[in-house]
Amino acid sequence: MAISFKNKPSIVVYLTVGDPDLETTYDIALAALDNGAEVLELGVPFSDPLADGPVIQRASERAVARGTRLTDVLTLSKRIRTARPEAGIVLFSYLNPVVRVGLTEFARLAKENGADGVLLTDMIVEEAEEYLAAMHANGLQPIFLAAPTSPDARLKAIAESSQGFVYAISRVGITGTQTSAFTSEAEDLVTRLRQFTGELPIALGFGVSNPEHVAAIARFADAAVVGSAIVKLIEDTPATEAARAVGDFIRKLRGDAESL
Repeated sequence: MAISFKNKPSIVVYLTVGDPDLETTYDIALAALDNGAEVLELGVPFSDPLADGPVIQRASERAVARGTRLTDVLTLSKRIRTARPEAGIVLFSYLNPVVRVGLTEFARLAKENGADGVLLTDMIVEEAEEYLAAMHANGLQPIFLAAPTSPDARLKAIAESSQGFVYAISRVGITGTQTSAFTSEAEDLVTRLRQFTGELPIALGFGVSNPEHVAAIARFADAAVVGSAIVKLIEDTPATEAARAVGDFIRKLRGDAESL
């Protein structure tokens, strides 16, 4: 499999695996895909998620406390791949859990368990030679983050090293929802990236939380990444209702609220 975006805009959904529990994460993942998400980012819980805002930090803490580990994320990836063969699946992690396993072994396991790509939040493109070799050897698509503060030379390197899509960060700072419209900074970043990406899609994340955001992103990017808004919805919803709530939310994001 390879990541592809068929809709405009596509929806990429981030989930913290194991929050509230592994079986509920599986149900939520299928509900997300069945209601319009095209790609899942399966977040590996980490004890020190520095780039994440309080919502995802709390989710990681809950998942770690439940004993969720990288092996559980890999098992879940395989289950989702079996249930929804056409889904895009990205393993989303900090570098530390991957280094513990070893880059080569991690890449082998990721492929074996149905992942299409990998995004390591703290893997910088300038130091990625070994990582990229492991990804390519296993037919995995490496995805890098691009920030508004990155100079053009770095954006070029990110575009050249990424496959599947480039994850453009809408603003500087940590993850979390926002209520205001996206600033010109986000659109400027995508415009700058387009110089180097060619046909490679660009997904915009950090702060996407409502249909207006998704509609705005559709004007200049290929996909919207929704993370904290969904993780917060899961936090606020009983586990038995979480899959349905996430499915409904994604349909609303896509502008399909009239179908509810």
